[in-house]
Formats: sequence, structure tokens, C-alpha cells
Amino acid sequence: MISVEDAMQQIKRGSDEILVESELRTKLLRGKPLNIKAGFDPTAPDLHLGHTVLLNKMRQFQKLGHHVMFLIGDFTGMIGDPTGKSVTRPALTSEAVEQNAMSYKEQVFKILDPDLTEICFNSTWHGEMSSADMIKLASRHTVARMLERDDFSKRFKGNQPISIHEFLYPLVQGYDSVVMKADVELGGTDQKFNLLVGRELQRSEGFEPQITLTMPILEGLDGVQKMSKSLKNYIGVNDSPNDMFGKLMSISDDLMWRYFELLSFKPMTDINGYKKDVEEGKNPRDVKFLLAEEIIARFHNTSSATKAREDFIARFAKGATPDEMPEITIEGGPIGVAAMLKQAGLTISTSDSFRMIQQGAVKLDGVKVEDKKITLEPGVVIVAQVGKRKFARISVK
Repeated sequence: MISVEDAMQQIKRGSDEILVESELRTKLLRGKPLNIKAGFDPTAPDLHLGHTVLLNKMRQFQKLGHHVMFLIGDFTGMIGDPTGKSVTRPALTSEAVEQNAMSYKEQVFKILDPDLTEICFNSTWHGEMSSADMIKLASRHTVARMLERDDFSKRFKGNQPISIHEFLYPLVQGYDSVVMKADVELGGTDQKFNLLVGRELQRSEGFEPQITLTMPILEGLDGVQKMSKSLKNYIGVNDSPNDMFGKLMSISDDLMWRYFELLSFKPMTDINGYKKDVEEGKNPRDVKFLLAEEIIARFHNTSSATKAREDFIARFAKGATPDEMPEITIEGGPIGVAAMLKQAGLTISTSDSFRMIQQGAVKLDGVKVEDKKITLEPGVVIVAQVGKRKFARISVK
């Protein structure tokens, strides 16, 4: 058995805010398993490490003996989450939602214990609601309260359209907490408004309101923007071991500690020990090796993690070119080297290409590029390298 104070310390690790902390302590003191809810809209088929920040916290609750409910928002996904959006978000088709939901189920059990996880779909109850039920739900909240949300407020003040159905999203998500009898709901800091709506709806139904626990939004590889596939600064749960290792080794030494806190399962005493070692002169790269190997072992296996480390050392410490790399075909040659790098996904923009060339970070067939005006003709096949870890074999057509 673990004391309530020790449990609170574990729960608070890496969290941004707990509302209300004293209420959570009261729930824990009762000594009964709590219903822990976290919802995911299946908007894309693959998860990245940013998504796993919540999954790691759910796993922590499982270890503490609580009942974890992984909610797949197949109904809310067809509304489209307006959180943080400056324009109305397109709704998903039911086919896309179903396909992505199945992919989610396969990936989450790389972290969560399948025997201790309840998978829920909110279409189960929302699909049975009548028009009258939905109107009754809509009566529980005012337009003025909805406009308190930062994203809605900015769009309203900027004369940007807000569709009526977008107001339903927080209500529908909040009603999930009523049906699921959630004691604690987890979400990113951007979901705080939605989570608090769940508290209000539970209270209006005569239930004890849930605790809302928000987790930070994980920064991507650039250390600035949130991890996102669209920004190409992500590490996918389904990435290959070598890709995972290379990406993790590319993060800054400062960002490494945030990744340790939010992604590692190691005790904070160990992580603080690593920090002390680095302060006393240990190479941060060696500590980063430990982080990369832990993450890869979780999503693949220990032998893959060991091999990825060996491959990384051989490839980058010894300057070797990898045997396997993406094969990219670019149509419409001739093409400038900067545009080619962008189209191949090795840089995020043409200006980024120019910047990397200026920094001496671009090589073609192992030769450093110094002329930004180089043009590649149709028929050329070349190995392009940006930085220490990005390679692609590019064919110009």
C-alpha cells in the first residue's frame, strides 16, 4: 500500500494543474479505486510522443490501483474539436473515425495494461440521444460562457465564423464525464475549458464533480512549437527504432530534461541523479542515450534499442552513411537544391534550406554544399544529407 501523500507526489509529477487538489486528496483518502478518464479524438491514424504524455499519466494511475477509461471520441470526432483553431475544423467521416480508432487501440497498449484498461466509444451513448436530448444538453450552457473560451473569443472579436455545432463540442465532451462517472479527467492544458464543463455538468446532475488534471503540451524536436506532424517536429509511436533514436538524440540538452520528466518511467530520484552527473561534467549525450533506449524499448523492444544505439554511433560518431533511408522521387526537374530539400521533407521550408546550406549542414553525396544556386537536372539520383541525422536518396525526374 502507498500513502496518499506518496500517491499525490506521483500524480503531480509533470502535471500543470490539478483542480481541485484538496478534492483529489479527499477522494484518495476514501481508499477506493477512482474512475480515471481521458478522451482522444481519432483525428489521425498514428500517435506521437506528445500524445503519450497523457497515456503515461494514465499508466501511473493504473499502477496506483485505479480504473482507467480510455475514451475514443468517435462521436466528437465527427463534430471536430475547435480547441485552438482559428477556423472551423472539418468533421471526420464515420469511416475515417472507425479506421483511426482501431489504430489507436493497437498503439495505446504499448503503454497501458490492456487487462486494466476499459476502452470506451462515446458514440455508444451519444448515438442514442434524440434531438430533444441534445437540445436539453445545449440548454445547460450559455453563449456568454462559451465565448469565455480564448479561441472562440478571438474568432468572435476578429469576425471569424463560429459554427453552432462547435459550441456542442465542450458540452458533448463534458456529458461523457456524466455517463462515465469520471472521478478524474486528464487532458492537455488546451483542454482546460472542456474539462471544467464536465465538472459543471456532473454537478448539475447531482454527482460529485470530477477532478481535472491538465498536462503540459510537449514541445517538438525544435523545442519551441508543440509536437505536431504538420510541423514535422514529431516522433511517431510507430517510427522505426533508428528514426526514433536519431530524432531523440537531436533534441537540445535542456529539452532532454523535459522529455525525461514527461516521457520517462524512471523515478525522479534517478533523473535528478543524471542532472547532477551532467553538472559535474558527464557528457549529456550519454544521458540522452538512456532516454532514447528507454523510449525505443517501450515501443519496440530492448534489442532494437541496443541496435539503434550501435547504429547511431556507427553512423554519426564515425560519419557513416546509413544503409537504409527514404527513397524520394521529385517530378518536374530541373530543380534548385533548396526546393529539392524542402520537397524531400529534409527541411521545413525553402528559407530553412538556405539557412542549413549557409550553416554548412547540407551534403550531396557526401560533399558539403556551398553554392545555394545549385540546380539538379532530370535523371540525377543523389544522396542528400541535412545535419547529422537526415538522409534521403532522391531521384529527379
